[in-house]
Amino acid sequence: MRLRLLLFVAFFFLAPAANSQTATLREVHADGLKTLTEANIVALSGLSAGAQVGRKELQDGADALVRSGLFAKVGYNFNTHNDAVTITFHLEENPHLQVSYDNFPWYSDSELSDAIRKDLPFYDGTLPEAGTVVETVANSLKAFLAAHKASASVEHAVLASPLSDVSLQQFRIEGLTPKIARVEFSDAGLTEDRAVLAHLPEIRGKAYSRMAIDIFLSEAIRPIYQQSGHLRAKIGPAEVRLSGNPTQKLPEEIPVFIPCDPGPVYQWKGVEWSGNAALSSITLTNTLGLKTGDVANGMAVEGGWDLVRAAYGHLGYLDAKVNAKAIYEEQAHTVAYSVAIVEGPQYRFNAMVITGMSLAAERLIQEAWTQKPGDVFDGKLFEQLISNLESHRDNIFKGLPVHYETVGHFLQTDPTKGTVDALLDFK
Repeated sequence: MRLRLLLFVAFFFLAPAANSQTATLREVHADGLKTLTEANIVALSGLSAGAQVGRKELQDGADALVRSGLFAKVGYNFNTHNDAVTITFHLEENPHLQVSYDNFPWYSDSELSDAIRKDLPFYDGTLPEAGTVVETVANSLKAFLAAHKASASVEHAVLASPLSDVSLQQFRIEGLTPKIARVEFSDAGLTEDRAVLAHLPEIRGKAYSRMAIDIFLSEAIRPIYQQSGHLRAKIGPAEVRLSGNPTQKLPEEIPVFIPCDPGPVYQWKGVEWSGNAALSSITLTNTLGLKTGDVANGMAVEGGWDLVRAAYGHLGYLDAKVNAKAIYEEQAHTVAYSVAIVEGPQYRFNAMVITGMSLAAERLIQEAWTQKPGDVFDGKLFEQLISNLESHRDNIFKGLPVHYETVGHFLQTDPTKGTVDALLDFK
């Protein structure tokens, strides 16, 4: 995290305070606040009205705000009057991440949040990426566990959410290992689904973790709904339903209940393209491979966008972007898409750079690559080359003994020249 401390210092203690170099702090103000209050700033800075302060104390207060992690910018200025000083902080708040309590199954989120607010009254379920406030939350959770006779450390990390395009500030217990005893769904159809039953061992009997459950829902449950046209199915969040005396030893077997609402089945209505020049709308629609009136298979839709990008890569448009927006008609239960294409530059092949191979093996790879410098680069051919190097080595090396485990590959483009270098690294 990059923080800049902007100092606007004009520290002039007027007589008679000039000789003492300190003054009574009368007021603390702040501007630029969005989620915090001036009272919060007073608490975070460690400054308090009525205290004797000098340059060091004011600077220490600003430093404390920086270390909190809550602010991208911290600046201040102050003035004195009648042997008293007023300080104003100029602040820019950092963006906050949603907090996730990963493996605290015995307690509700509200219980944990209330415990945290005893130390951070302004806590609202979100935190910055790092800073002293994050450490304070970790310590608050550790103290809460200790008060409930559970000795464990609390770790934290910023992780991507498997269910949405956001990052989470995750807190998890180290030292306690509750297990997922069973998994139940509100949708009875899932309970009997063969694919679900095949995937359940991935989490059942394993360590309880919200992140693990969310990954399971994203990778195992969501595709089942998507394939059957339930494009707006509501899945989770998972719930823990414990019974028994909460004052006794924490249970190690955790039952998990997952509410699921499949919603309606949607039919495919079509797609409208814009921004495409290298490929016609008819070609793009055929590439997508979906027919009007069919059940809208969400996985096929997502795969279709990949096919469109691959079609552009086949023509050298390696930077092509497919911006798809779904348009739902709830009464008819249909879905159409408005797709804006940004084709970007067309690239031509410049050179292939190979590392980690013998000269003989490198020569065979170069011979297998049919494109010459100046040819429109074919992304499909490059993918075929990588596939052969990874899974069909004899197609390339024709019996020559080679020894490598992985093939690193990267396309280094130069948009200004419209050229691309293919980089291969064998290890």
